[in-house]
Amino acid sequence: MIVKQIWTANAYRNFNYLIACGETGEALAVDPLDHSKCLRAAKDAGWDITQILNTHEHGDHTGGNGPVVEKTGAKILAHQNAKDKIPGMSRGLAAGDIVRIGKTVELEVLDTPGHTMSHVCLRSHTEKPALFCGDTLFNAGAGNCHHGGHPEALYTTFTEQLARLPDPTLIYPGHDYIENNLRFTLDREPDNRRAQEMLERLRGQDPNRAYVSTLAIEREINTFFRLTSPSVIAQLRQAFPDLPEKLDPRTVFLKLRELRNRW
Repeated sequence: MIVKQIWTANAYRNFNYLIACGETGEALAVDPLDHSKCLRAAKDAGWDITQILNTHEHGDHTGGNGPVVEKTGAKILAHQNAKDKIPGMSRGLAAGDIVRIGKTVELEVLDTPGHTMSHVCLRSHTEKPALFCGDTLFNAGAGNCHHGGHPEALYTTFTEQLARLPDPTLIYPGHDYIENNLRFTLDREPDNRRAQEMLERLRGQDPNRAYVSTLAIEREINTFFRLTSPSVIAQLRQAFPDLPEKLDPRTVFLKLRELRNRW
């Protein structure tokens, strides 16, 4: 499996991806908003884009579909419940489905509601696993739920799916928000030395050569995975003095998402 991360340099700080089979040159374009950059990158690599995968229905992820289809004839894949929201869908996806690219690449579909209720992530079946996670999971952060999502569904996705993935899983998110997310982590957990080191290291990074984290690293720096941290809970009590004496992880997650909404 060959992965090309494409920095759009737009106001939304989108990442697009090409995932290719090294044997056949067939490629899948993930959320190819910047269709010009995606098409150029495929041409430069000698790849043929045969499929488009939209992680979800928002326009900053589907906006490039038309030009890519026009140029390549690629088929559009997305969550099965997004068929009325994404024009021209050829295949609706459900949990456990396999997306094949050429002869060598298999990607497992995860049904990951929260940011929207028709969101999928792709998990690679490779020696070093990778997760193409759209707007569900960001480096050091989690997707918002403002436009068709629900924070309780996002909590379930994090705890019952993402948290169970193996530590070496590479994280390929839909946007570059890492600096601001690390600042939020440190606002919620000021003694998180790993997050502080990461912020100092990545401050002002060139997104054209973006840092790629792993799930193991996310467990250390992403406050939405750190629901039992005494420091996180102590800071949360300062923000919400009326919290009960015993806090369950679900409440911690929902309150963190509430704080992040206005941070």
